[in-house]
Amino acid sequence: MRVAILDDADEGTRSQLWASFRKRLNELGYAERRNLQIEARFARGELQSLDGLAVELVALKPNVIVAVTTTAALAAKKATADIPIIALGAADPVQSGLVASLARPGGNLTGASPNQAELASKWLQLVRDLVPDAKSLAYVTDRGNPGEMLVFRDLQRAAMALGMSAIALDGVSSRAVDQAYAEIVANRADALIVATTTRLLAQRAQLVDGAARVRVPAIYARKEYAEAGGLLSYGSDTEAVFTRGADYVDRVLRGAKPADLPFEMASTFRMVLNLKTAEALGLRIPAAIRIRADEVIQ
Repeated sequence: MRVAILDDADEGTRSQLWASFRKRLNELGYAERRNLQIEARFARGELQSLDGLAVELVALKPNVIVAVTTTAALAAKKATADIPIIALGAADPVQSGLVASLARPGGNLTGASPNQAELASKWLQLVRDLVPDAKSLAYVTDRGNPGEMLVFRDLQRAAMALGMSAIALDGVSSRAVDQAYAEIVANRADALIVATTTRLLAQRAQLVDGAARVRVPAIYARKEYAEAGGLLSYGSDTEAVFTRGADYVDRVLRGAKPADLPFEMASTFRMVLNLKTAEALGLRIPAAIRIRADEVIQ
């Protein structure tokens, strides 16, 4: 069996997640060099190359394609209407046009998502818990990624319903992060949310240090930021999404059609709280957040 992987990041960014994916495939009876061949292509953050990489993978005639993120999944779907596609990490599968509905995807694509639409409302609640009088927030993301901007629009609508404004800023390079913090200061943002996209990970130390420098409470979508000194992270269990992706690959290889496999939205979320950073910011962390935290960094 031949499984193709299309990833918008570089090879090392999701290495642990791909290890979990392979481990699950092994548990299901697949072993490379025995009954499984994996062909992987990595865009290394160059999103414009995804279409070409998708066409390259389709030419190899794999049994299934695994595409990570909305943009990669859209590229794979554009390249083939016949080869089954498992999409992992798509921000909003229906709104982005990947599937007709979550329950009945239709076509040749299904998958699992971190459920970022639900995350948007959770992040806002955390902002209100931390800064009850917050009126404005900044969302640092990859503004060139259509999937990430879908998440921002969900966040913006939810913020407006709470009487808050929200702006989207780029964080895809060191220079972009510097510009983002200049705008955060100029706009006097009361809080900051940093998106899940892997394109920001290379700047995580700069993002965390910048939040401390301008003294703005920040919520991050990935635990790597809290581990690097960020105040609070809240996001879906990404490893579970990749493990579930391996289950879907197995089902397709055994004859299931993507059109009949519901697109699953993550229901498991993890919170990491960095109390040392909270103390440095002079923030009093509500008991409700302390109790909910899966991990507390002292």
